[in-house]
Parts: sequence; C-alpha cells; structure tokens
Amino acid sequence: MTKLSADLSGKVALVTGAASGLGREIALEMARSGAAVGIADLNADGANAVAAQIRELGGRATGVLMDVTSEEAVNAGVDAIVEEFGALDILVSNAGIQIVSPIVDFSYSDWRKMQAIHVDGAFLTTKAALRHMYKDNRGGVVIYMGSVHSHLASPLKSAYVSAKHALLGLSRTLAKEGAAHNVRSHVVCPGFVRTPLVDKQIPEQARELRMSEEDVIRNVMLGGTVDGVFTTVEDIAQMTLFLAAFPTAALTGQSFVVSHGWFMQ
Repeated sequence: MTKLSADLSGKVALVTGAASGLGREIALEMARSGAAVGIADLNADGANAVAAQIRELGGRATGVLMDVTSEEAVNAGVDAIVEEFGALDILVSNAGIQIVSPIVDFSYSDWRKMQAIHVDGAFLTTKAALRHMYKDNRGGVVIYMGSVHSHLASPLKSAYVSAKHALLGLSRTLAKEGAAHNVRSHVVCPGFVRTPLVDKQIPEQARELRMSEEDVIRNVMLGGTVDGVFTTVEDIAQMTLFLAAFPTAALTGQSFVVSHGWFMQ
C-alpha cells in the first residue's frame, strides 16, 4: 500500500498495547516518521523486542512495562518515557482485550475487566500524559483506539460496545478541555482487523451463533464491507499517523471509521 508521508521528527509518542497487533504497527509507523516511541505493554519482553527492532532500524524507542488499569504503573511508565526522551507529544491509547458472551451469561468480573482496560486505561493514560502536554501549553495529540462498535452494537459484545462508546465521550470532553492547552483528541474506529484478538473471536462467535467459522468470517465480519476485505493493521497505522501529524485542531473531537465500508457515518 502507498505510505503516508508525515514528519514527526522531534516528537515523542507513547503507544499502549504496542507489543503486538495494531499497537506494534502504529509504533513502527510513528518511528518511521521520526518520532521517539515508548512501547508500553503488559508483555515486557514483547515491548522490549519492538523497541529493539525500532532501534535496529535507526530509530529511538524504549520498552515500558505498563498495566493500564493501575494508576501507579501508568504514572511511572509515562514519567519514565518523559525522562528518557524529554517530553510527550502523542498518546495512542490502544491497549484492549475482547470477551464475547451474551449479556445474560456475562460475568460481572469480566464486565469490570473490560471497562478497566478499555475505559479506565484510557482515562489513566490520558491524565498522566496531560500533566506533560499541559505544561507551558506545549500541547499534544491523544488518539484513542475505538471501533466500529463505538457507533453501533453487535450481539455478544455488550462490554466491548459499551467501553468503545465511552471513548467517544472521553475524547470529545478532552477536545473541549484540552484546546486551551493546544491538546487535541481523536478516536480511530477500525472495522474487523485480522489480529490475534479477532482470530480468537472467530471460534467463539461460531460457537455462540451456531454457524461455521467460515460463515462468521464471510457473513459477520466481512459481509458488510464493500470489497470483502479485512481492514489491515497498516490501514489503521496510516490513519493514526495522519491524525498525529495533522497541523491544526480542525479535526479535534472527531472519530474516524476505517472499515472498508462495513460501517459508514
């Protein structure tokens, strides 16, 4: 695919959930565009491996162990990145999981886990990042990883849909509050991306919906697209890079669906 040309030289980015999947590709794309990147993840070995890969390519990166549901861990991780690189200009709140179940069977502990990672994690990383972005009105960009499910619902995904809807509210509020400090916010809303998270859903949905895995892919995941094609990690990384590099607040508070037409606003 054609790569977006963007210059993030002199910028410092933090990407959560960046040891694999979407987060990894976003971190690599930010580094290719000149940013120093903090790779945050519960998988410390994975985070360090991605950071090492970036350094081997001539970029600047560091791996950080971070549990986004822990305020102490988030604050320590953000502070470590700022100490390493001197600032924080871009936060990509990407860490997330999926648990699929009908509401009637959804355990409260799983519900709370989903909200803690997706919503509390977004809040805690935002709050920690703003301490540095607000300083002297330096400014910055906060990008939340939403979903098409930030705008619509699907069966079996009550906790995920609720959490992804919440990110719209957080982003819009930050857009209003952050403007005075030159901070803007966005939500990127992917369709189905063939990551380990989605691969895990295929047999789960096949079981719950009583259909074959092939039918889940063809009818549930890709049936609404215009071309029968999964959204790619590269698609999402390119959109994230575009928003990180956009020069004004013209797009602040907005969400951007990237879904091959699966959902259209």
